[in-house]
Amino acid sequence: MATPSASSAIELLRSHSLTTLVRRELERRILVGELAPGDKLNEADLASELKVSRGPVREAFRALDQAGLVRTEKNRGVFVRQVSVEEADEIYEVRAGLDEMIGRLAAERATAEEVGELREMVKRMQQVARGKDVAAYYPLNVRFHDRLADVSGNRTLAATYRRLVNELHLHRRETLARGPDSFPISTREHAAIVEAISRGDAELAGQLLREHAMESRDRLHATIAKKGQVTK
Repeated sequence: MATPSASSAIELLRSHSLTTLVRRELERRILVGELAPGDKLNEADLASELKVSRGPVREAFRALDQAGLVRTEKNRGVFVRQVSVEEADEIYEVRAGLDEMIGRLAAERATAEEVGELREMVKRMQQVARGKDVAAYYPLNVRFHDRLADVSGNRTLAATYRRLVNELHLHRRETLARGPDSFPISTREHAAIVEAISRGDAELAGQLLREHAMESRDRLHATIAKKGQVTK
């Protein structure tokens, strides 16, 4: 029979595990667009749907808030994060600098095994890109850049990068969804980045990742302009 202290420890572990599962499920829904920017998240409804108590859902909300995926408004609730185009511009500029550093460090530190892993990720992205299915492609794109951040070997840089790019999900998804050439451009740029890293060319890898980020911003503006023309 478990002692009170052991029971408390087990319950704490279970709560943490449930919180992680809830957080991952909500992250997945945001990434694939099941939860849209501005959507309100109801603690009680989610707890019932996911068959957990409200505690893990509440803790998951806190973690997602810290990660920049949701925002908590006093007396109003929790909402999926929305970012204006003006804010996105600023974020893209900072992201470009972080991406350049990630590229340089990854080229200097990547092992042969890590390069092979990145190549396999690009192959998978190329396969999925043929169907132009944003819901299938976008999570792969996110995982590729997330893995690159890990390959840089700098945990502080990776954590800062993740926190920042979480705020761009809406705009990155929309650019892919509305830009007919976005898929081949994306996969081509990713392949070039991996090749530069495989050669240990830190300068080129950094340059390509910086350009990749800024070109993403340019494509966002082109997408918005095109959408404005259609709605006029």
